[in-house]
Amino acid sequence: MTYPTAEHQPHILLIDSYCSFAYNLAALCKKAVPSSILHVIKNDSHTIYDLLPTLCQFSAIVVGPGPGSPDIFSDIGVVRDLWKVADEYMVPIFGVCLGLQSLGLEHGASLYRLDTVKHGQVSVVHHTSTDIFKGLRDVKVVRYHSLHIRLKDGGEIEELAWTEEDENGKVVMGVKHATKPFWAVQYHPESVLTDEGGLKMVENFWNLAKSWNRRNRPAFIPPPNINLPHSHIWPRVYQRHLPHISHELLDSVVFATIDVPNLSIANLCEYFGADDSPKPFVFLDSAASPGRYSILACISDSSPQITHYVNEAFIEVATGTSKQRHDLAGKGFWDWLDEYRDSRRVVGGDSRIPFWGGFIGFLSYEAGFGALNVPVRRQKGYRNVNHPDVNLVWIDRSIVIDTTCSKIWVQSLLPEDVGWVQTTLRAITNLPGELKPTPAPRGDAIIKFPDYAQYIAKIKSCKEYLFSGNSYELCLIDQTHITVPKEATISTWERYKLLRSVNAAPHGAYLRLHPTTFLSSSPERFLSYSRSPGTVCQLRPIKGTVRKLPHITREVAEEMLAGSKKEIAENLMIVDLIRHDLHNAVGENVVTKKFCGIEEYEHVWQLVSVIEGSLPDGTPVEIDDTLGWEVLRRSLPPGSMTGAPKKRSVELLQSIEGKERGPYSGVFGYWCAGGGGDWSVTIRSCFLHDSKKDGDEEWVIGAGGAITALSDPEDEWEEMKAKLNGVLRGFGASC
Repeated sequence: MTYPTAEHQPHILLIDSYCSFAYNLAALCKKAVPSSILHVIKNDSHTIYDLLPTLCQFSAIVVGPGPGSPDIFSDIGVVRDLWKVADEYMVPIFGVCLGLQSLGLEHGASLYRLDTVKHGQVSVVHHTSTDIFKGLRDVKVVRYHSLHIRLKDGGEIEELAWTEEDENGKVVMGVKHATKPFWAVQYHPESVLTDEGGLKMVENFWNLAKSWNRRNRPAFIPPPNINLPHSHIWPRVYQRHLPHISHELLDSVVFATIDVPNLSIANLCEYFGADDSPKPFVFLDSAASPGRYSILACISDSSPQITHYVNEAFIEVATGTSKQRHDLAGKGFWDWLDEYRDSRRVVGGDSRIPFWGGFIGFLSYEAGFGALNVPVRRQKGYRNVNHPDVNLVWIDRSIVIDTTCSKIWVQSLLPEDVGWVQTTLRAITNLPGELKPTPAPRGDAIIKFPDYAQYIAKIKSCKEYLFSGNSYELCLIDQTHITVPKEATISTWERYKLLRSVNAAPHGAYLRLHPTTFLSSSPERFLSYSRSPGTVCQLRPIKGTVRKLPHITREVAEEMLAGSKKEIAENLMIVDLIRHDLHNAVGENVVTKKFCGIEEYEHVWQLVSVIEGSLPDGTPVEIDDTLGWEVLRRSLPPGSMTGAPKKRSVELLQSIEGKERGPYSGVFGYWCAGGGGDWSVTIRSCFLHDSKKDGDEEWVIGAGGAITALSDPEDEWEEMKAKLNGVLRGFGASC
């Protein structure tokens, strides 16, 4: 593809080896060389013969990190051939992590496993103060590697930097080729915890590259354009699709507010049909701090419910009276939903609240596989007994409750709907304030936990993949099945009230969107985004939890969590992964607002980081308006539920776990018709399929944990059980 550019801007080729940190490296390169034009390719998208015609048009090449081993062709791809091109094609190259290992291996170095794996670990690197380390003191860096090289005595590769540590001895951290313009580092200069030496080192590489080009390519002038098929320029901006012309555009929100002291949210839900189990019902529940706004959807027979299975080429739209299939016609379901919502955009709602109407529902874990190019293989009849990957309902009428002050908004997207708004306000004021007691769970449920021996074996399998360099962190989960005998069943709404009473959460949900009943007490927000103009996307990964006890003060929790290498490493890996996902969608404007801060929740202390991203000033409103949806598309599945690198981790977990996750570890939430959205991670949740509720009910809960090189299998088993307990208590059980 040819891109128009300003004359004489340098072109840099970034080779992505399917790493979840590649766009962090792109952002670092752009910061070091602001005038550069960055072209990105995958390491298996071209052969060396594909690249040779355009290779010498680049001013430099950056070989990014990636999973696997440099001696496996499917892991390293075209990179291994770059080190051996003839002089007339030679271009300065800077390698990172896997790039350093490949450079060394192709020039006589030997490859070994570290005795102690370094994934998400901070080390001090010593160096010669020359070449890419010129002008730097010892640097504090982040490492993600289980493999390392030992250089050949008297070989072509010279050591520039190293670490010295008790567990691994001396480890090569930086190298250069003796005669060719090749430099590389083992660590990650783009990580959020690598100090300012990361930027300075890339600037040094660029100065070395320019000097080499002047000496060895004196006639070289960067071309205005480079035509390299199967590449893209970063950052990239996505254009909106045209809206569906068959849908009427609703212009303005009708709303009114009222203060209702001592409001019973349960009574409010029951007035609007929470107990009417055959009908759909949607309630997003901020039942605990730091949650604030609860959203009750007022669903009617005309409310469209939209479902999709990712192995099918159509979307179903159902109302209380009809069901239609819409052929996707070659487009993805993300684009179809974007167009659907775009045709119903509104203005004029109260800017103080985050939701005016729009989509509410859930997206499964597998709904994110398309962005990773990971296939989902399903047998015929899958939809009959499994949950949809997309299960959303379009909400025209809704009620929003500010739980901090009992203020209520009643609102409608329908034209001339003032009568319904006023009637609903009067009904709310007449609701009883007292709450009917929720009966204690009977404890008749039969619980089938994951098999202990199999789970321990899966943890060990994960660790072997970590030691071999295939992943830095694998978020392993398994399923627990709950059977409630027919004579002990209660309504699913009563079940949710039980769950809410024993495990109130800031991101709770009761979704009855057939064929799925979805109960959640999630503590973790995944992604929120504000309305345009100036949309800001915020992600808040949680890794690290300490239960509140009388002796566990904030100071004690901070010492336990922030002082734990394992907890910090888990959080760091996900922060770096999320920064990559955001850089992919928005470009350079990504900021880590908080790293591993301690936050207080109802029952626990959590280790939380906050990352934000936005498009550049001056971005057209129609692009800014859909930014949050684009970030969601490019960020699923949640990194806190996969590990890193994301694509390889998802593929490995498919094999290790042996079954699909479904709704668990996907997301649920909303996308407002006026812009903005909020999606939470589907954890601490349980699900019931319509095919499993005639007679005995069969519920499913997912739980697990992030497996790292520091994980102890017994501790991981206990952590998985601890995470189950919050939901199990809603069934009168525990483990």
